[in-house]
Amino acid sequence: MEYYQVLGVAKTATADEIKKAYRKLAIKYHPDKNQGNKKLEEKFKEISEAYAVLSDPEKRKQYDTYGSTGFHQRYSQEDIFRNFDLNDILRQFGFGGGHQNTGGFRSAGGFRPGGGGTPFDNIFSQAAGRGGGCQGGSCGPQPVQGNDLTYELIVTLEEVLHGAEKAISLRQNSQTQSVSVKVPKGIETGKRLRLSGKGAPSSSGGPAGDLYLKIQVAPHPIFQRVDDDLVVERRIPFSEACLGTTVEVTTLSGKKYNVKVPAGVQQDAKLRIKGHGLPSGPIGHRGDILVKIAIEVPKTLTPEQEEAIRSLAAVSL
Repeated sequence: MEYYQVLGVAKTATADEIKKAYRKLAIKYHPDKNQGNKKLEEKFKEISEAYAVLSDPEKRKQYDTYGSTGFHQRYSQEDIFRNFDLNDILRQFGFGGGHQNTGGFRSAGGFRPGGGGTPFDNIFSQAAGRGGGCQGGSCGPQPVQGNDLTYELIVTLEEVLHGAEKAISLRQNSQTQSVSVKVPKGIETGKRLRLSGKGAPSSSGGPAGDLYLKIQVAPHPIFQRVDDDLVVERRIPFSEACLGTTVEVTTLSGKKYNVKVPAGVQQDAKLRIKGHGLPSGPIGHRGDILVKIAIEVPKTLTPEQEEAIRSLAAVSL
């Protein structure tokens, strides 16, 4: 689902423009005005989901950075609607404040499937993948979704740079299942990928839960990651710090660069190789490589070296 297209706004739209677009569509497609029209109910669900994301600065930033596919790998349906008080929003747009307009939401608590028995409740209970309101005038036991599972997935800096497709083995009920997962470029430690329906099976015939893969970026033997930049240390002798030199750096892609170190360089100075760091998301710009200079001061000196240093000290005075 492309949220900007759903609301009919440009990607550069302001928060006020997004709110106005949603208000116009909410009035048109609200289930209270279209009772029994499943197509329009589905449309209302879509515009509400789009508004829940684009009205939240952090979620909108994530959506803009990772695109629709990457965003939905990180955010579940419950994540999307968390802290989204639709009842309050609809009251602002002139709808009644009663229970029938809550749409399966509650403020500060996130998504609440079902509960009211109205068409509005039903469409969002379906979106959550669980049983919702009453159908046909009767309320019976509804199948319960299986539990979500969380696994840790270790990726390398090279996989962060290029993206990757990894196969993982899941063991459930003495059975092993192989699952393929796409790791998007630029992913960070702590981010989660969601695989819908790959969690624990339901005990009551409902849908399986989801599988969440928590990302852990493995330490690299050469580079240290700082946001989208890569820091590499190069040690040079004191004499070269004074006179200037050149150091060689190999990027994660294997390309070699000779980096000029200016005369008089200071300890911990950083020299930049632009555009050879990590990407900021699947379609974002790449960071830089920062070559951090460490100056080696000799612990012992030969008589000749000591005389030369004393001569240098005398000149500097």
